[in-house]
Amino acid sequence: MRKTLVAANWKMHGSAAQLRTFMAALQLTEDAEIVLLPPAVYLSYAVQLAPAGLALGVQDIGTAVSGAHTGEIAAEMVHELGGRWAIVGHSERRLDQQEPDDLVATKAAAAVRGGLAPIVCVGETLAQRQAGHEQAVVARQLDALFDRLDCASLVGGAIGYEPVWAIGTGETATPAQAQQMHEFIRGLVAAEDGPAAQSIRIIYGGSVKPDNAAELFAQPDIDGALVGGASLQAEQFSAIIAAAGSARD
Repeated sequence: MRKTLVAANWKMHGSAAQLRTFMAALQLTEDAEIVLLPPAVYLSYAVQLAPAGLALGVQDIGTAVSGAHTGEIAAEMVHELGGRWAIVGHSERRLDQQEPDDLVATKAAAAVRGGLAPIVCVGETLAQRQAGHEQAVVARQLDALFDRLDCASLVGGAIGYEPVWAIGTGETATPAQAQQMHEFIRGLVAAEDGPAAQSIRIIYGGSVKPDNAAELFAQPDIDGALVGGASLQAEQFSAIIAAAGSARD
């Protein structure tokens, strides 16, 4: 059985004081894998504070190991400082930084090369869904990924489905909508590698909160969550973790 993964994406929020408060109040479970992804400048401090059972990572990486790439961070650097995870292709970067599918795929391969487990984000905008193109968009994004990385390399990481229209809006896909897309994604993975499709976790990101987490986690192809705003408060994030721990009992 796939172990539920719950990841906290703090985006450009947080402080040293907030990290101390968060770590002291966080409630974990052995029934789910928990990851915190703070701004990269706080990675080392977060590693020092993290309780047993909490893994750390970053929200983006560069593609190179080293070199004249001002502002970039290599996966190998993150790993050296105790990070074990990296988000790549979050919709905010696809939109705000205009990151194309092939760059996201290259970053995913760089994460694996550097010893990090990638959370590779895919998802459609509201306009794309309203036009009936949501599956085509996600398939295109995954095709680019599979051109750069074999599916077995993703078994330790995850694919994150995030309907762009449900991020930071308070809206969320219904459990049925989310399950439908997760099932579709697993089918695409299965077409590449059947055994890997049964092991790769596909997690949902899109205004996950304590009051909707349990129903989302109960879906057969939803293996966890990439949590944004609700992860900034330890009490809310702990409630989501608790829902993940009991979802498939």
